Amino acid sequence: MSYEFIKINIENSIAVVSLNRPKSLNALNKDLVLELDRAFAELSGDVQVKAVIITGDKNFAAGADISNMLELTPEQAKEFSFRKTFSNIEDCPKPVLAAISGFALGGGMELALCCDLRIAAPSSRLGFPEISLGIFPGAGGTQRLPRLIGPARAKKMIYTGEIINADTALKFGLVDAIVEDPMAAALRMAAELAAKAPVALKLAKHCINMAGDVDAKTGFEIEALAWASCFATEDQREGMQAFMQKRKPNYTGR
Repeated sequence: MSYEFIKINIENSIAVVSLNRPKSLNALNKDLVLELDRAFAELSGDVQVKAVIITGDKNFAAGADISNMLELTPEQAKEFSFRKTFSNIEDCPKPVLAAISGFALGGGMELALCCDLRIAAPSSRLGFPEISLGIFPGAGGTQRLPRLIGPARAKKMIYTGEIINADTALKFGLVDAIVEDPMAAALRMAAELAAKAPVALKLAKHCINMAGDVDAKTGFEIEALAWASCFATEDQREGMQAFMQKRKPNYTGR
């Protein structure tokens, strides 16, 4: 499948999805997001892909393209919000990492929040400046951000539109690591995750994602069922046998 606004490279079971609108600092427009939607539908079903990295070269994504939003009606704005695509990325059964350089603002920050882990360069700048445009994060930002960093910090970031540096983002838990080369670090982490049991990773991700949406009793039941289903897989037997035999496991995803 060919793309205009993103690039995809798959190597060693790792898919790197690069946003490709450099002249606009990778600002998200509808066409780019539709390409992301198609790409993740394809990658989610590709058994050869074990992990995915989203990156943007010099800038991760400096928000949504304002020129696309000037004359939207409320109904058009609801469709433009990218929420369905971002939820699809969040639900991808593979681990998804964000390698962040430069700006991750507005819709770009919301895209990063859909990822399982976020690795940032020291010079990164992150935030939700939408309030200065008379709007607020509308593609999941008001829901994902407080779950990640707590409601008080989320309110301050969204209410003020403050753009924070990488050190503050790490302190808040908005990013998981600060490194000089986030892409190299993301590749190392993705390679580590790609070597794990794919079915167990998929089920663990599902349980963790459900934790914020259900009560504890329901969550425990979901976890128990998912955990028990691992024992129907070849990977469970391989992992435990490898442990007993003191060797490295060879997982097949079955």
